[in-house]
Amino acid sequence: MGAANPAAEALIFLRRRICSPKFVFSPFSDSPHSNFSKLKFIISSSVTEACNNSVVLLGPRGCGKMAVVDLVLEDLLKEYPDMISVIKLDGLLHSDDNCALKEIARQLCAEHELLFSKMASFDDNSQFMIAMLKECGLAHKTVIFVLDEFDLFAQGKQRLLYSLLDAMQSVASQAVVVGMSCRLDADQLLEKRVRSRFSHRKLLFLPPSKEDLHRLLKHVLLLPTDSSIPSDYVAEFNEKLVNILAEERFNQIIDTLSNCDSTFNHLLRFSAVSHIYLETGFLSFQNFKAALSSIQRQPKLESLKDCSVLELYILVCMRRLEVKEQDSYNFNSVMKEYKSIHDSFQTSDYYAWNICLRAFEHLLERQLFSFVDHRGHSQPIEFRPAKLLISYHELYQGLKSYRSCPAILQKLIDREG
Repeated sequence: MGAANPAAEALIFLRRRICSPKFVFSPFSDSPHSNFSKLKFIISSSVTEACNNSVVLLGPRGCGKMAVVDLVLEDLLKEYPDMISVIKLDGLLHSDDNCALKEIARQLCAEHELLFSKMASFDDNSQFMIAMLKECGLAHKTVIFVLDEFDLFAQGKQRLLYSLLDAMQSVASQAVVVGMSCRLDADQLLEKRVRSRFSHRKLLFLPPSKEDLHRLLKHVLLLPTDSSIPSDYVAEFNEKLVNILAEERFNQIIDTLSNCDSTFNHLLRFSAVSHIYLETGFLSFQNFKAALSSIQRQPKLESLKDCSVLELYILVCMRRLEVKEQDSYNFNSVMKEYKSIHDSFQTSDYYAWNICLRAFEHLLERQLFSFVDHRGHSQPIEFRPAKLLISYHELYQGLKSYRSCPAILQKLIDREG
């Protein structure tokens, strides 16, 4: 197959890579300062030194928190196959304390081939968990609790977290709690009694830098020379790809992509749809351009295409007010900004107050902005504080693609960038 159609084989190979978190994150696990290395040290030290630990991983969605945890656990299960037991909970499914403890009991029973009782109460399951932690501690076995959506467990009375962390205070137990949350203040949601038992270790996951994005793309898309794919095809494929990645216009695509969402997941979706043309057999710049168009959020741009020139002026005025750090502005503030633009540049696009108000209402209907205070329905529309629902990048792209957009608007939006 490789000799007959190397492009098809390369496409299958690349898609398999993209779907493998272990391969994707492997270049970021080499450094001793990486979150992978830090988390592995925390958990492995608990296993080897028979101590209890707790850590919370914080960062926006798509930054690889769960992928890193899975990679660490996979490595540790290979190193200590009979010394680790993993319990996984998700705050979206198990935020109720009774439900969570029942799930812990179920997984512990399944792990140790015990009979699970669905009728057990919260106290019964709590006592069973404490007893199992002591038994595992005596057997030098560490129980690792992975709590996804950790902030959801920190709601209500937090009985689960208290029971879990309190049980870990015993020298007989041997456990690690790994929490994950997209809320940076997740650990601050803990009650005083829970916080006093928490280790206060935090690992911050940040969106990758532009250099990391380039590094990841090369890592994922460059074909290996020792694969079953013909070596002459691999050499030509890699040469063309390196040339594309070095182009300035490709850097602009990466900038556009990271402005929307610079997380690993977003980049991998971008890579996944950057398909190879089977006719030519190679990636091209047009592939990446088409991929960007397919994953960009389009609804706001589609709305801008049908806007009038006056409505574009109003949006630019609102953007200018936000850049000036006016936290609260209304229609009257926008009109003052609109008049100042007209007076400064002597534009021909100047409309009456009532026409501008209708355009303002039209933008509201299109959900390009909203009112800050939803309780002031009795207040006249021109006095209600508003905020834009469209980003600078979306507005810039919309003006750029608008055929009859006045040059002054392009000039003004360029200044705000």
